[in-house]
Amino acid sequence: MAFEQNSNLDLQPAPKPGAFGKFYLQELINSGGMADIWLATDQAGATFALRKLKDSLKFNFVDRRRFMRGCVILSQIHNHEQVIKYYEHGKINGSPYCLMEYLESSNLKQMITLGDAVLQEFVGNILIDMAIALEHVHDSGFMHMDFKPENVLVSRSGNIRLVDFDLARPKPEKPEKLSRNPGTPAYMAPEQLRREPLDHRADIFAFGVTAYELLTGQKPFIGDTPDEILRKQLYRGSDFPTPKTLNPDVPPALERSVMKCLERDPDKRHPIMSVLVHELQNALYV
Repeated sequence: MAFEQNSNLDLQPAPKPGAFGKFYLQELINSGGMADIWLATDQAGATFALRKLKDSLKFNFVDRRRFMRGCVILSQIHNHEQVIKYYEHGKINGSPYCLMEYLESSNLKQMITLGDAVLQEFVGNILIDMAIALEHVHDSGFMHMDFKPENVLVSRSGNIRLVDFDLARPKPEKPEKLSRNPGTPAYMAPEQLRREPLDHRADIFAFGVTAYELLTGQKPFIGDTPDEILRKQLYRGSDFPTPKTLNPDVPPALERSVMKCLERDPDKRHPIMSVLVHELQNALYV
C-alpha cells in the first residue's frame, strides 16, 4: 500500500530567534513535520504567528508546493470566525512563510492529553465550532484532508481556529482517487487508506475520529500501521466501544451523530457538514 505520512522527526539543529526579513522571530511556538511556527513581531511591534517551512525542506519541491498551496487556500477561506486569520504569504531569502493571527491557545491534542478543564467547560461549543469550521471549508469548495486535534487551536475561553491547509485540495464533484496519499492514518477514512476514490466525506470521517477522541480521551481505531488501522475500521466487532460506553455523560443523540461520521461506507455518513452541524446543535441543545 503506497502511503505518505507527515513526520515529526527532524535531526536538524533547533531554529533560533532572530531577524527574518521585515519580521523578528521572537519565540518558537510549535514545530511540526513541515514547518516551524514562531511568535513574530513586525517593525511596528504588532504580534503575529509566522509559519515558516523548515530549512531542511527548502529544496524539497513536493513540500514547498504543499506549503505554498496551503497558503493560497487559506488566503481564500480565512474570512471566518473559526478559521485562523491570514495576512500574507511569500518567500524571504528563499524561505516560504505564511503570516497569520496569533492566538493564545493550545492545540486540541495537547488539551486532550492533559485533560484540560477548558474541554469539560466548553466541549459542546468546541464540537459545534469544529463542525462549522469544516462546513465553511467545504462550502468554500475545498476539503481539509488533515482534520485532527493537532490542527484545531483552542483558547482558554473555548474559541477554536482550524489551521494547517497544506494537504487541502479542491472538493470534487464526485469521488476521485488521489495521486498521493499524505496525512495521518489514525484519522483517515477507510476509502483513503484503501486508496479508493474519495470526496469531502473523508473529512467527515476525520471529524468523527476527532470528536470520539475529544469525548473519550482515546482514538476509536488504534494501530501502529495504516494496514492495522484499516483492519480495525473494517472488521470492528461487537466489542467496539461506543463513546457513551467510555463516557456515560455523552448524550445519546450526540453519540449517534459521532458514530454516523465513523461509518465505514461513505454513503452511510452525513452527506454534507451542514446536516451534521444541525444534528450537533440539536443534540447539544444549542
